[in-house]
Amino acid sequence: MKNCAPEKIRNFVLAGHAGSGKTTLADLMLFKAGIVGRQGSVDNGTSVSDFRKEEQEKKSSIYTSVLHLPWKDGHFFFLDTPGNSDFCGEAINAINISDMMILVIDANLGIGPGTIRAWKHAEERKLPRMIFINGCDRDQADVAGLVEILRESYGKTKCIPCTVPVGEKAQFSAVSKVLSDDASGDAANYKQELTDAIAESDEELMEKYLDAGELSAEELVKGFRKGLMAGELFPIFCGSSAKDIGVAELMDAIMELGPTPLDPVPFRLDEGEIDRTAADSVGYVFKSVNDSFIGQMNYIRIISGTFASNSELVNSTKSGNERIGNLLQIQGKDQAVVENAGPGEFIAIAKLKNTGLNDVLGSKPVSAKFSAIVYPQPTTIYAASATKKGEEDKLAQGLAKLAAEDPTISIVRDTETKQTILSGMGDQQINLIVDRLKNESKVEVTLETPKIPYRETITMTGSAVYRHKKQSGGHGQFAEVQMRLEPYEPAEGEPDFVFASEVVGGNIPKNFIPAIEKGVNETRLNGPLSGSMVTNFKAVVFDGKYHPVDSSEMAFKIATRRAFRDAMAKAKPMLLEPIMTLKIIFPEVYMGAISGDLNSRRGRILGMDREDGLQVVNAEVPLAEVYSYPMQLRSMTQGRGSFEMKFERRDPVPKAIADKIQAAMAAEDEDEE
Repeated sequence: MKNCAPEKIRNFVLAGHAGSGKTTLADLMLFKAGIVGRQGSVDNGTSVSDFRKEEQEKKSSIYTSVLHLPWKDGHFFFLDTPGNSDFCGEAINAINISDMMILVIDANLGIGPGTIRAWKHAEERKLPRMIFINGCDRDQADVAGLVEILRESYGKTKCIPCTVPVGEKAQFSAVSKVLSDDASGDAANYKQELTDAIAESDEELMEKYLDAGELSAEELVKGFRKGLMAGELFPIFCGSSAKDIGVAELMDAIMELGPTPLDPVPFRLDEGEIDRTAADSVGYVFKSVNDSFIGQMNYIRIISGTFASNSELVNSTKSGNERIGNLLQIQGKDQAVVENAGPGEFIAIAKLKNTGLNDVLGSKPVSAKFSAIVYPQPTTIYAASATKKGEEDKLAQGLAKLAAEDPTISIVRDTETKQTILSGMGDQQINLIVDRLKNESKVEVTLETPKIPYRETITMTGSAVYRHKKQSGGHGQFAEVQMRLEPYEPAEGEPDFVFASEVVGGNIPKNFIPAIEKGVNETRLNGPLSGSMVTNFKAVVFDGKYHPVDSSEMAFKIATRRAFRDAMAKAKPMLLEPIMTLKIIFPEVYMGAISGDLNSRRGRILGMDREDGLQVVNAEVPLAEVYSYPMQLRSMTQGRGSFEMKFERRDPVPKAIADKIQAAMAAEDEDEE
């Protein structure tokens, strides 16, 4: 492409729930602009956007695709994002750096969890938004009903249609522009609302409107752009990407009304400012991929200035310099070398030595600090291990590479359960990770349900005396420990147990007290009920005996272990399990199935709410019952439900379940013996 002035560039992201038709819309836009001679198809595997093998197999977007096209006298640079919650990290990163969001909503399915998530992230940035209601030709389409839901959810005076359907469902044949001179019916009503909203965006326009009763076409455009930029206007367009109806009108509106890369669309900054009009180059890495053929590829949104091939950049995030070779302009899977690129453009650079996701690059150090992106907490959790022995390091390296691409992937080595815990946003994401590890890192992975990180505690005071005495020639072993365990509730930020000594008279010399404390520390890591950590107790050594020759640190540690366990047995021990709070979002029709399933999982509903037309249930569920929930929720709601999860506290395990856990622990100990 020829270099385009920044004023003529429009930079935006297509976002929304899975199945809303974002990719079909993207492929149609490319076709209408003459980029391809034949429109790509998701179903036929010919989509320019969904070009990867795994996307073609699933007929669904997994990654954000980078696309561009000429339109009228300008140029679009835009991102097509996945709507599936499993891959929400890709969409979040794209929304974080675009100048405008086109929220695509299916006229039949309506608002879904992906819609809500996209809107919230755009709202946090105060990002300009347009809404495209897709699939107006579908048999179950309810455009009027969806428009009302949108207006109730996001503002009656802000969400105003700019195009309305001509005909319904199968008879949908065209769209009518609300601001046209011959607007009638619903279009005429919306025209009045839209004109009022545009006039209210600017005091001068309001005065002119009140005096003259109308605004010129130029004034309407000026006020429209101002209202869009200020977040006071979220225009709604309707159409069908399958039948190419209403899409040209949307594209024209993006070109005429959308922000330019020089407009002050806010980025999320912790400190400082970025001048989009400055000559100094600034770019943000919004996507980083490890390619098996060319190595790491960083995708960059240029915020200001010009990036040039064969130049040097400063990484302000990591305080280092990077020498860049070719600048690549991306069109789906295709790459073209360009000499330079400016504000609003997306470029890719290969083989940077120390640059990754969410880094800031520029011609000189950037003083502004971008806010860290807060990604949702993973909801799907597995214990991952290398299927073949000796490949643990290969697995760890492969997982680290994938986590560097997608921050919604979490890898933690659980020191209690001795397992590598792999967490993500859903089973589709986890399965993709397993496939990529096999294909790219050449390591096969075994997934298991993780062990529950239980805790053990006591509910009353218990005391015990244990004497360790052993004679085997030469020096013997002797130590006696008299110990008391008491319930203890630590304040916030304090250790979860306390050790104290009440020994007087030298019955145990002071130099052996640290050995007793160490014995308590070690023994509490492997409690008697389930082998879990013991917490919320005070251990007091109140007396004991020693031998001037046969006593040693080791003898006192051994005596402490037995005294601790005996005292705990008398202190009415109890098993605790993690309790998670869940926020579940789903269409109301599934309420019965959701509540019934929660009851079967020992869940407790805390309250219900409505959010953007969807039902919200807040509940508490034991972690042991959550591991299988993502797949069950997807099945119950036909993929229309989602949930967020966080740790809340630990509660006592019901006796029947605790007995089973202890029995399993005892059987495990017998097998080891």
